[in-house]
Amino acid sequence: MTTTDRLTTAAIEADPELPLIRITRDFRASAAQLFRAHTNPEIYSRWCGPKSLDTRIDHWDARTGGSWAFTTIDRATEEEYSFHGCFHEVREDRLVQTFTFDGWPDGVSLDTMTFEDLGDGWTRMHSTSLLDSFEGRAAMLESGMEVGVNEGYEKLDALLEGGSVGG
Repeated sequence: MTTTDRLTTAAIEADPELPLIRITRDFRASAAQLFRAHTNPEIYSRWCGPKSLDTRIDHWDARTGGSWAFTTIDRATEEEYSFHGCFHEVREDRLVQTFTFDGWPDGVSLDTMTFEDLGDGWTRMHSTSLLDSFEGRAAMLESGMEVGVNEGYEKLDALLEGGSVGG
């Protein structure tokens, strides 16, 4: 497989039979680097979300049974959006957590992420988000999620390339 065969833009798919979203994305990084990028609050805050937003970590305890909360701030309008959840399982090969947008507290998703070593310094991230309803899934997809995911992962690519995530 060559670099041109890599999924360097997130593939975001809605399951036709379940209120589930699948995200697949390849990174020039090790699984350990991707795990660190998703569990270290200082790193996470530097890449999470669209380019127009800054992320402030309000609480972060990335361990099995821990919890998290962060706020994104729109630099143009100073509008804030808060999110929170619980880490259900934190392992180097698998993260399971809940995700809630505080503006829609009934819309909780259960997110599972795994990392697949593709060789040649590439890792594929597989993520699924299971929501409680098709309406909730539609709301998430229509929220600008695609922009946030892709712009965020572009920022993560730059951090990885610059050596900011460690080896």
